[in-house]
Amino acid sequence: MDGHRPAVWLSDRYSAQQGHGVAQQTCLAHLARDVAYALEASDDPVPFRLKLWLGSAFDLADTAAGLAASTLAAKRRALERRLDVILTTPSGCELTRALQAKLRRARDQLLTFVDWPGRVGATNNACERDLRAAVIQRKVTNGYRAMWAAQGEADVRTVVDTARLVPNTSVFGTILTTVTA
Repeated sequence: MDGHRPAVWLSDRYSAQQGHGVAQQTCLAHLARDVAYALEASDDPVPFRLKLWLGSAFDLADTAAGLAASTLAAKRRALERRLDVILTTPSGCELTRALQAKLRRARDQLLTFVDWPGRVGATNNACERDLRAAVIQRKVTNGYRAMWAAQGEADVRTVVDTARLVPNTSVFGTILTTVTA
């Protein structure tokens, strides 16, 4: 990223994805998957409470752009208080305790989206969808054998993805204009 440090970095909890941005938003969808597994694997009530908490967080993320700053702050405080109770609830289940520990470590990264209403998501699903085509290409071809081929693929994907951002734009027309320029 050549020295660039984004204001917010949205990612899963993979250690290589930590510390790149000034602020960090942990993908709540990844945590929801962990909670779903804990729900299936144990009879402990804490994972169910975490599922409800995540549902409230997702609801807030969906409506954050249309809420007043004071309302967002109040909803954030309510979510933080609920989470504090959940994370300090004693559990006899090792899986639940591990999940609570994971959430405690990510505590300051769970509600960052509230500080950036409508601009930062609660999940990195859109990012992963955008990368899917490149990942499939890499897996199908077993990677690129030449740097020019990888760079060409990246250039084409950049042009196509940029063209898709502009309404009523022909992706083919944009590629043709780019190639003939």
